[in-house]
Amino acid sequence: MEVLGDAEVLAERAADLIGDALREKPNLSVLVATGHTPMATYAELALRGLDASRLTAVQLDEYLGVGEDDPRSLWGWMRRSFVEPLGVKQVVRLGDAPDPDEACRRYESEVAALSGIDLAVLGLGPNGHLGFNEPLCGPGARTRVVTLTPASLASNAAYWGDLPVPSRALTAGMDVILSARRIILLVSGSHKRDILARALREPPTPEVPASWLQGANTTVLADRAAWGGAQGRAFP
Repeated sequence: MEVLGDAEVLAERAADLIGDALREKPNLSVLVATGHTPMATYAELALRGLDASRLTAVQLDEYLGVGEDDPRSLWGWMRRSFVEPLGVKQVVRLGDAPDPDEACRRYESEVAALSGIDLAVLGLGPNGHLGFNEPLCGPGARTRVVTLTPASLASNAAYWGDLPVPSRALTAGMDVILSARRIILLVSGSHKRDILARALREPPTPEVPASWLQGANTTVLADRAAWGGAQGRAFP
């Protein structure tokens, strides 16, 4: 657990850790979150001139029924913020498809072919979700189609203006996330203080999917606004 001064310092520290991992293993596989908090980290990475040509970027989640040219597309967001700026050439997509269940099976097969995920970069949802693994969610949940909770719909609405937020999505399962060899959880802003405290204080519970990270190789980076005065059980 590291508490950083503000969101800018958090992004710099996260970029340090990702850059170190990439230099150690140039063919790194990275599970890429596309929430608000990781964006500054990806922008910082792009400034560092790292060679990411052998890196494989793995998509974390995607709205169901949204094409890649739709402004709400999470693939579009990932492509613009991570894939193109870093010059990534290999990508595992979790895209929309006529048969979403088959798309999920194909995704898990492609992740398995990578021998799993080396590094998962995650944000913390306002209700404790990871990707779109919503409460109530156990640690063995597979990659699947999910229905978004009202809390997730409300938080994502801020990104899309007058466009409606799709109510269903595809998400990498908790089994994919928790099996990553290393996880970095990025948490910024006072609005995340309560859910971060629950994730740190409570024993792992389906009510707070992020609490399952306590059993994984997780580094939590939080700014002071998100950390507040939270005390208690912490991740390594």
